[in-house]
Amino acid sequence: MRILLFLATNLAVIFVASFTLRLLGVDSYLAQNGIQYGSLLAFATVFGFAGAIVSLLLSKPMAKWSTKAKVIESPRTPAERWLVGTVAELAKNAGIGMPEVAIFPASQSNAFATGWNRNDALVAVSEGLLQRFNKDEIRAVLGHEIGHVANGDMVTLALIQGVVNTFVIFASRVIGSFVDRVVFRNESGHGLGFFAVSILAEIVLGILASTIVFWFSRRREFRADIAGAQLAGRSAMISALARLRQESEVPDQMPDTLQAFGINRGARGGLSALFMTHPPLEDRIQALQSAKL
Repeated sequence: MRILLFLATNLAVIFVASFTLRLLGVDSYLAQNGIQYGSLLAFATVFGFAGAIVSLLLSKPMAKWSTKAKVIESPRTPAERWLVGTVAELAKNAGIGMPEVAIFPASQSNAFATGWNRNDALVAVSEGLLQRFNKDEIRAVLGHEIGHVANGDMVTLALIQGVVNTFVIFASRVIGSFVDRVVFRNESGHGLGFFAVSILAEIVLGILASTIVFWFSRRREFRADIAGAQLAGRSAMISALARLRQESEVPDQMPDTLQAFGINRGARGGLSALFMTHPPLEDRIQALQSAKL
């Protein structure tokens, strides 16, 4: 969930910025006498990393807004007191600042952590997870999410996304300029072909380049599982993953449009596997069973 929210925010920021810059004539200025690659690369780098950083800074408010998560300011029930106390204990053991703790309305078992740094994070769990998981399993899920925070996954993700954005912005304009010159035979400045093709290329390249972010996400899940096992116990972490696998196999329990704990129903192969944010549960359980803690 945190990966998809981050990507959605990043794409929105990049497209709004690109459209605004086109309206202001920045693209035309950069290419008055043809593409100036040095200037274009500097332009792409600045706006590519700016988009990623803005997305990172907006990650917490966007997550709260999109999931309707309610932060527990003052625990009112025993369950809320236990949840806040468990997060506080795990955060202390992981060496990070106390995150905000929230619950969001969803019948599916789900959890996520996000935030711009390890001492200003948000950890949220769904109502469904709290209802169906036992305390050891919930503790393991929380340990997994805190592991993401302690490992600095969101910051690393933002840096990777900045590089990806730079490539997409740079390459899309080079492609647009090439098509404008060769196909549309525009010898003076840039015409409509450049703008249309560069926008299309930006969308296509953005989708393809996102596979790099998804690959990073899959690799970090193994590390977060280990963190969850270290903080809450290997057996509890394996039990939580096994319960998620069990739920994912129940029809209508986990819709294809939702990624409970970031998991898609079943394992996918081929090109679709490149767009998975998480590895198959079987692989994660096997890796955790053989890991040296």
